[in-house]
Parts: sequence; structure tokens; C-alpha cells
Amino acid sequence: MFTGIIEEIGKIQGIRNGVHSSVLTLGAVDILQDIHLGDSIAVSGVCLTVTSFSRSSFTADVMHETLERSTLGFLRPGSQVNLERAMPANGRFGGHFVSGHVDGTGTICAVEQDGSAVWYTIKTSEKVLQYLIEKGSVAIDGISLTVARVEQDRFAVSVIPHTAQKTILSGKRVGDLVNLENDCIGKYVAKLMKPPEPESRITADFLIQHGY
Repeated sequence: MFTGIIEEIGKIQGIRNGVHSSVLTLGAVDILQDIHLGDSIAVSGVCLTVTSFSRSSFTADVMHETLERSTLGFLRPGSQVNLERAMPANGRFGGHFVSGHVDGTGTICAVEQDGSAVWYTIKTSEKVLQYLIEKGSVAIDGISLTVARVEQDRFAVSVIPHTAQKTILSGKRVGDLVNLENDCIGKYVAKLMKPPEPESRITADFLIQHGY
């Protein structure tokens, strides 16, 4: 579990591609001060497991499912990523509950300056938009942000200078892809509120009795 408060910006040092998976080597500084094998690290919003580490980098495996559902398959050596370690049990909870399980991706379709803040408008699928509400939470590349506006096929967030400078958002441009994760509480509530589907009465015996 993460909070969406990015600890540092890391850099892709190497990518070893397999048939349907990849191994990433990521350069970092701050998070390496307290890192262990098997730790969970959110890499631009995607929860990955530390498989090895040194004084200046760590490695993580990326499975086929993750490559299909996120932007990690587009990374190249030199690409920057947001990094956050899993939230400690005694830590301060500054963002919202972020699982690191990406729901989909979105495309930045507008970047607009508004005084000291910057508005990012992101076009995405109905699957993601159905769980977004104004003033609700969303994780964009692992960053906990507040939804300011929701439209038919897109939504917008207003980002303060500190957040833009301390994350990779400041380098994002129109046309760039981002990872999106809905508020997990909203998804669970929606699931529980959905009425159960009626059991089908069409069985093998029913079909035989009616000449099929």
C-alpha cells in the first residue's frame, strides 16, 4: 500500500527484455537508504518488487500483464520515473490509499498554466472515468491528486508547483501517456452496491428436456 506522495525521481539505467516480460534497473538515491529484497516500490504508480539492489540502483521484474496495462513498456534507458516505497505502519498518511495496481492509462491532451498552478487534462477510457468524481482522488503516475473536473471522455487536475517540481509531471507534454489508478475505496463501494446477477435457469438438463 502506498500514499501517492512521491519520494524521489529515479532514472531507468537499463532494460532487459524477455519474450513477455522485462527486468528494469533503476537508479535512485533516497529510497536506497532503507531498501531490502522483496520490498515493494511504486514505479510511476506501478507496484514492483525489489529483486536486487546496490548503492546506486535496484532491479525489478515486470510481467506481461503489467506491460500491457501500464506505460512501463514504453520506458527507455534515461527515462525518469516517480518512486515511492510502501507506506510503513507507523508512517504519516499524506495522500490517499494507493495500491499500485494500475486501472488503465490516459493521454495528456492539455497543459495550461493558471497562475502558479498547472492544469493537466487527461483523456482516458470509460472504465477509468466511471470511478472519478469531482474532488475525489486519483493517482497519476503514482501521484496522489484531486480531481478538479470530469467530462465525457476526460478529466482535469490542478497541480501546485511543489508537486510538479518533485515529480515527473513537470516534464510531461501533450500526447504523453500516464498511468492511472482510481480510488480503491470507490471501486469496492461500487462493487458492493451493484445488485447480484440472477442465476441462469438454463442448464444441461433444461436443454435436454426441451429437445436441444
